[in-house]
Amino acid sequence: MMLKIEELQVSVNGINIINGVTLKANAGEVHVIMGPNGSGKSTLAKVLAGHPLYKVESGAASLLGIDLFSMNVEERARKGLFVSFQYPIEICGISNLEFLRSAYNSINDQKVGESAFRKIVIPIIHHMGMRESFLDRDLNDGFSGGEKKRNEIVQMMVLNPICCILDESDSGLDVDALKLVANGINRFMDNDKIIILITHYQRLLNYIEPTFVHIMIDGKIIKSGGPDLAREIEEGGYQRCS
Repeated sequence: MMLKIEELQVSVNGINIINGVTLKANAGEVHVIMGPNGSGKSTLAKVLAGHPLYKVESGAASLLGIDLFSMNVEERARKGLFVSFQYPIEICGISNLEFLRSAYNSINDQKVGESAFRKIVIPIIHHMGMRESFLDRDLNDGFSGGEKKRNEIVQMMVLNPICCILDESDSGLDVDALKLVANGINRFMDNDKIIILITHYQRLLNYIEPTFVHIMIDGKIIKSGGPDLAREIEEGGYQRCS
């Protein structure tokens, strides 16, 4: 079992947001978490990443048998956890290239210089339909929503984690950008990795075949199934599951 979440309960400012989530994922599986706004999907991603504002009241989470909550944010990343967020941050004064190379070097024993790193990242940039000039721009500064989302997939492919939690990677994308993001995810995925996709809609799943679909409402996973479950939600809404 690569990722294991057991009876997780999480609060923010004394308000319970996650109310007993259990989820188990093995290598080679794509899990999709769907649910209405405010159901706790993004909170789950943030608490697994180690966001300091979220308090774990009870339960457990482990990656490769190692307790996630015993590690700080950097340690979780080095162990192979990657989390992308719905609203990628903009950082002025740090180029995309600097950010990516620093992150790459922080999780690899052998450090690489700028020239060597460009050889690593440029083919990935091209695959994601981005110009090389994106590397020299400030991180996400002035990027469109679609460019930010594609940039997160670039980060994922550069860092090559074993467990990826992607929070609304389809949010705000046009059809072309959606296909590029989906193609990047499909290219990255293999039998040694886990992907957890958090989304409101079925449309991303037109291009990515999930292993399991989970419906989260009021901080709980209330129903799980295969790809057909996402199509049922698209047709009938979440009321069918509540």
